[in-house]
Amino acid sequence: MGLHAQTLRRILATVVAAGLTISLSACQWRSSAPTATSTPKPAAGPIAVVASVSQWGSLAKQIGGDDVNVTTIITSTTANPHEFEPKASDIAKLQKATILVSNGAGYDSWAAKNGAKGTQTISAADIVGALEGDNPHLWFSKDARKGMASELADAFSKERPAKKKAFAARLKQWDDEENTLEKAMKTFGADHKAPTYAATDAVTYYLMAEMGFKELTPRGYAQAAASSMEPGTADMDNFQRLLEQCKVDVLIANAQVPSVAATTLIQSAQQNKVPVLNVTEQLPQDDKDLVSWIADIVDRLSTDIPSDTVAKHERESPSSSPSATTTDSATPSPSTSSKD
Repeated sequence: MGLHAQTLRRILATVVAAGLTISLSACQWRSSAPTATSTPKPAAGPIAVVASVSQWGSLAKQIGGDDVNVTTIITSTTANPHEFEPKASDIAKLQKATILVSNGAGYDSWAAKNGAKGTQTISAADIVGALEGDNPHLWFSKDARKGMASELADAFSKERPAKKKAFAARLKQWDDEENTLEKAMKTFGADHKAPTYAATDAVTYYLMAEMGFKELTPRGYAQAAASSMEPGTADMDNFQRLLEQCKVDVLIANAQVPSVAATTLIQSAQQNKVPVLNVTEQLPQDDKDLVSWIADIVDRLSTDIPSDTVAKHERESPSSSPSATTTDSATPSPSTSSKD
């Protein structure tokens, strides 16, 4: 074979090889080109919301309406919520939540511990800055209620952007009801001069403070109740003397956390015609929502304590009051009333 022929064959081989390379490159280019994909569909259907307690579950339902499916773990008004232990079925519910609504401040620590990874948690304690050891009955605080309502509306709107206006409308309606409640509380405060109360349990601490009540629960008793301990004899004597001499306008009792001491004090109050207001921690079935429930409590206080009431301990001369009652009575701070 001549040199010329060999040269032609080399040129031909080079051209063929180059053509193959170009062909392969074209195939690779076509295979790497983006393929058409469908646009992700927005989430549809009610948002799965799990609430630890009925107080906040009720609020979540009121703000969410038909756009949320709320499951509440604790609904009983008879069981002691401070001793609650979730069952396997409760944990399974918590694991399925898209949004978990809790109280916090040590009241329902089991809820956050059992939530699924990535689940959004809305906590009343986080909103108002309450810590474990503070009084955890935050649903009786207007700041906690307002903060939770707003946070729930925001969280729901992020999950279902198309429903944002509906959530905002429900929040506005709720806000109007809350404002009406707060006006009733202010009216009570304006119509009552220095109302006083004592409590077998610190469940309504925030509500009573916002209504202008002064607490006269003996300090030793309050500290024992906060620690879930039986009060000492001296503390009980001071408390009973307070009731026997009608030094308070009303006795608050937690119907959900009964004790021998509380029963004794309730009987003493009834014998001495001191009004007794029994309050539960969970939302009663007869009340449709959180604000309505608290409004009922305010109405009951208004009925039990006439508007012209002046605290009897102020009307009486200091000499008629045992010094032990005066020196051993004090309003416990939220941090000393954490468990009951």
